Amino acid sequence: MKQLRAALFDLDGVVFNTEPQYTAFWGAQCRLYHPEYPGLEHEIKGSTLQQIYDRWWTGPLAKERDVVTRRLDEFEAQMQFNYIEGFTDFIADLRAHDVRTAVVTSSNVPKMQSVYRQRPEFRQLFDAILTSEDFAESKPSPDCYLRGAARFGLAAEDCIVFEDSFNGLRSGRAAGMFVVGLATTNERSSIEPLSDYQLDNYIGIDYSKLNALWQAI
Repeated sequence: MKQLRAALFDLDGVVFNTEPQYTAFWGAQCRLYHPEYPGLEHEIKGSTLQQIYDRWWTGPLAKERDVVTRRLDEFEAQMQFNYIEGFTDFIADLRAHDVRTAVVTSSNVPKMQSVYRQRPEFRQLFDAILTSEDFAESKPSPDCYLRGAARFGLAAEDCIVFEDSFNGLRSGRAAGMFVVGLATTNERSSIEPLSDYQLDNYIGIDYSKLNALWQAI
């Protein structure tokens, strides 16, 4: 029987309930710089900051990147990093069953420093933390999740991905991993085609149930 060996988690909208805060921040920036694209803040979810700049802050707007970065740093320093309901119990149960755990996030190291200051216990929840600096290609490329598996010396089929954004879900799928979609950022119906199972939060899910779902694939 195959063995579930690792769980790879995106960060925002998967570990922390931060997506509403980011929607507010990027909504303000997009309305200021791109009023011609209403709803752009939803389209860029799951992208790295560099991806956002390369696509949307080019030409005359390139000079505004430092301003936006400064605003983002100040915003993230004041953010509230509240765990998705049931997350800490769920990840403790996974680790009790010898499942390796990793964060695989498009966030960068400065953002993670804000997380560590507010949540000093955070690093003890995971065996590895991979940030945008660790990847050659960003989501929806599978590179980040394949590197997450490689960090543990595992194959893709040994791992489960937890994601909320469309780019992240596509990344997990492209990596050939079982994908659990969190309906924290997008409607359940919209993430269903990109995921093998969907959750609103981690209440009611544990290692035994997850392993049974994974074994059935």
